[in-house]
Amino acid sequence: MWRRFVRAIKSLFGGIVGSIEDPKRILEQNIRELNDQVPRMNENIATVKANAMLLQKEVRRYEEQVQDLTARIQSAIRAERDDIAENYALQLQRARENLEVSRQHLKQAQLAYDKALQVKKAFMREKDRKIREARDAMRESERSEWQGRVADTLEQFEVGGMDATHDEMIARIKEDTARNEARMELALDSVDSESLELEYDAEKLKAAEIVKQFKKKMRGTPALTEGKESAEVVVERNEPNIRSQNTVHVNRTNHV
Repeated sequence: MWRRFVRAIKSLFGGIVGSIEDPKRILEQNIRELNDQVPRMNENIATVKANAMLLQKEVRRYEEQVQDLTARIQSAIRAERDDIAENYALQLQRARENLEVSRQHLKQAQLAYDKALQVKKAFMREKDRKIREARDAMRESERSEWQGRVADTLEQFEVGGMDATHDEMIARIKEDTARNEARMELALDSVDSESLELEYDAEKLKAAEIVKQFKKKMRGTPALTEGKESAEVVVERNEPNIRSQNTVHVNRTNHV
């Protein structure tokens, strides 16, 4: 019973945690943590390097001490001071032992430093790979979110009836355009070009007669009356044709 209760509690809290988790934010946090580990790793490597450098100085100091004691022993032997030479010999033995221990420590420190550099190199490769994968995943998440927003917009567009309204309005505009074009063609067909030309010719003849009368009047000739009569005759001759053409034009227009 207790196990079932614990399992139920874990599943409850696990579901809550899973619901509030944001994969994109978690990946961003992982990238920050990976980048933060680099300075700490550099500090550890610097500590190992500093230890190796101290051991190198210690080895050099013991080597100099061994050389110095060896020279002192030789000087004491030349001076036939065996007691002093024996004292230096004891110090030389301890110095050699310390030198050997320091060399072993230095070797281990150098191995540790080389190993730390290899670990850092492998860590940097793994870090770069994980960061690259995380950024690719975040870009994919952004593309997925954008596609989801576009899909929602398209669904709203179709569900809201805008698509049908859009097509209906375009069809109505095309219908109105076709209707107006047909009316224009009918209007052009109803216009009698011959009657318009006859009216234009009559007006032109009348204007010419008027000009002719002015010329005769200016010359002092009594042809003004004759010109007026001839112009009226021309107009009277053309009036029946003009009236008939106008009647046809009005009938066609009323028909349209």
